[in-house]
Amino acid sequence: MAEEKSYRSSTGVDEFFYGEVGDGTTASYIERVEYLQEINVEMPQEITRAYGDNKTAEMAVSSGDITVTSAFHKIPTEDKQKLLGLEVVDGLTGMGSEDNPPYVGVIFAKTFEDGSREYVGLPKGLFTRPNISGKSKEDKTEFSSEEIEAQFMDRKVDGFSKEKSVIFGADKKGSTTNRDALFMKIFGKPYPGTTTEPAGA
Repeated sequence: MAEEKSYRSSTGVDEFFYGEVGDGTTASYIERVEYLQEINVEMPQEITRAYGDNKTAEMAVSSGDITVTSAFHKIPTEDKQKLLGLEVVDGLTGMGSEDNPPYVGVIFAKTFEDGSREYVGLPKGLFTRPNISGKSKEDKTEFSSEEIEAQFMDRKVDGFSKEKSVIFGADKKGSTTNRDALFMKIFGKPYPGTTTEPAGA
């Protein structure tokens, strides 16, 4: 019997992780950035047509760049240094035209009111420098937020016959099966705090 489909819409985001993968498939580390407020993954596609005899002869799908925009309450300086490949000297962090950000993988979770989660994995991409802005304090306290962008590319992912740029899986409340499998696919390492690999990994 087919499993019942879920039509629940997500109501939140959580668990933003990144790890440096370089040109390989195993991350050298996994870091979490807390207080993710919003994240948007743009995966543009367009259909191109070939014509002949005054009609469509053939159609094909053309895929564009995958762009991720993430907004956080605050991105810690240590994470910016790692994500952007920034140089640190005497406690000061510098940005320049020759900065070389590393290839990283990313995983985040979309949360649902019933306690289930959908995990989204991005195997390989580069982050770009966020804008620096500030605002005068006024009559009431308002908190700022920080936004950072990245672009992702296809990468070989164990088990898939073709290279992938986005992978996702959902877990019901209390289950971590697909989360654990996704961490092994994206980072080549288990979910932080766990020591065993999921069955079949």
